[in-house]
Amino acid sequence: MRRNSFWFMLTTLFCLTMTSLLQAADKTGVQVESWGKTPDGQEVYLYSFSNKNGLRTKMTNYGAIVVSLETPDRNGKLTNITAGFDNLESYLAGHPYFGSTVGRFCNRIALGKFSIGKQEYTLATNNGDHHLHGGEKGYDKVVWTGTPVKRAGARGVEFSYLSADGEEGYPGNLAIKATYWLTNNDELIVDLQAETDKATPVNLTNHNYWNLGGVGSGSIHDHHLKVEADQALDVDEGLIPTGKLNDVKGTPLDFRAFHKIGERIEENNLDPNGYDHCFALRNQSGKMALAATVKEEKSGRVMQIFTDQIGLQFYSGNFLTGDESSGGNEYQTLFCLETQHYPNSPNIKSFPSTILQPGKKYHHVTVHAFSVEN
Repeated sequence: MRRNSFWFMLTTLFCLTMTSLLQAADKTGVQVESWGKTPDGQEVYLYSFSNKNGLRTKMTNYGAIVVSLETPDRNGKLTNITAGFDNLESYLAGHPYFGSTVGRFCNRIALGKFSIGKQEYTLATNNGDHHLHGGEKGYDKVVWTGTPVKRAGARGVEFSYLSADGEEGYPGNLAIKATYWLTNNDELIVDLQAETDKATPVNLTNHNYWNLGGVGSGSIHDHHLKVEADQALDVDEGLIPTGKLNDVKGTPLDFRAFHKIGERIEENNLDPNGYDHCFALRNQSGKMALAATVKEEKSGRVMQIFTDQIGLQFYSGNFLTGDESSGGNEYQTLFCLETQHYPNSPNIKSFPSTILQPGKKYHHVTVHAFSVEN
């Protein structure tokens, strides 16, 4: 790789002071406030910003997390539509990846093992026998460096993190940038980039939990969902892909036209039951394309998701319990639509490779576009 490019990304992770942070906030319109410290003394900040239409979001550099996102209903009333907490302590106590930037490899890797060439690597098995969302301490549980940023028609925060060689068992120093933009076109854009000095699997995503009626408004079963996919990944009992793609036609996974999320949810026979499936999007070109559309009739809110990724994990909040770690959110009152490469790709040769090589750049963009219908 171009050595200068990698080391430039790496060194910028450590050069931001609080003074320059506040100066950046003054220029960008992003408000920055202290939000506490981690048990080992690392400073955590809360970033608040809005667009010209009044949409508002809050983020934190702990986990590069989207804390809240307020959008209007058809009557112009702003409501938070993504799950989070109003204090750092609740995140530190543990949660189901609310709003987090997830990696080094999102979703599952079978038995926590993979090989690159003749070298086998062993990861934490934190999801039964399998590895999930980066391990025991994935990117959702680390402190990133946050820098307020602004461009024409948008403002946001650029989060940077150096994932060290050997962290959670992964090879290579991985320099990561996760930039979140709120645009005047009512879009939340997630721009994920990474470079490495050693071959390593990379599959990053954002893990927002949504309820377009507003967080706390009840079941998601009446949300209407359409997914731009004719196939979904075949999985075993542990939700590990087998390498086969199944046609969705005639199954509860057929969202080629709009269906209510709850319409066929009981037919999936998971434990606990619901959706936790990865769709193979029609777009496999790496270019931006529509992946999914969600509508909520009572509020009129619509969310379209565009991405350059090949997969979309749909999760219907099956493990939410209503307890403190779930933020009081009950079973199937929130859903996730996570853009990504296919789970367990390092172990399935027929899947597109997720191995990032030195000299190459990982780049993943997802756009959440919000609107209302009368």
